[in-house]
Amino acid sequence: MTAPPPRKANVSRSTKETTIALDLALDGGSIAIETPSGFFTHMLTALSTYAGWGISLKAQGDAHVDLHHTVEDTGLVLGDALAAALGDFSGHRRFSSALVPMDDALAEAALDAGRRPYLHFEALFPQPAAGGFDFCLTEEFFRALTARAGWTLHLTGRRGRNSHHLAEALFKATGLAAAQALAPREGSGPFSTKGVL
Repeated sequence: MTAPPPRKANVSRSTKETTIALDLALDGGSIAIETPSGFFTHMLTALSTYAGWGISLKAQGDAHVDLHHTVEDTGLVLGDALAAALGDFSGHRRFSSALVPMDDALAEAALDAGRRPYLHFEALFPQPAAGGFDFCLTEEFFRALTARAGWTLHLTGRRGRNSHHLAEALFKATGLAAAQALAPREGSGPFSTKGVL
């Protein structure tokens, strides 16, 4: 019996605003992430850890303007890598959900990794920023990621008095949901009543 191909991808993107290089292994490995923002690096590390990914990411951008371009383009590159690593989208479980508490914060992620890009994002951040990271960029990251990954993702911050806790719970919930949805599935063909994704 032939072993399935490794679920890996290498994606890079270079524009006048950002330069991003990413190696992704869906089934694990070491995590090495470097961005202009310590907070964003922290969030990406949480996402990757709970998703169970091996990842090497280096993102540079025009942080002297703000972090918007870097955060959004990182989402685009990660989304492209996730779609590429799944290949024909035929061998994973597809659906999942996760609920993550973090002290005062509670976040929910419901995910369909089924080539239907859509983001519903509902979270109110009490503090506007932490460590130079504007919390409004959280939605921009996930919007870019879902568009390129082909995910339907409903992200809800159910409650939270501390924006750091709420953002981290959202990233962790997405990671846990991704670990379940992207896990290999027995059987052949896409997990769909249509027989195709």
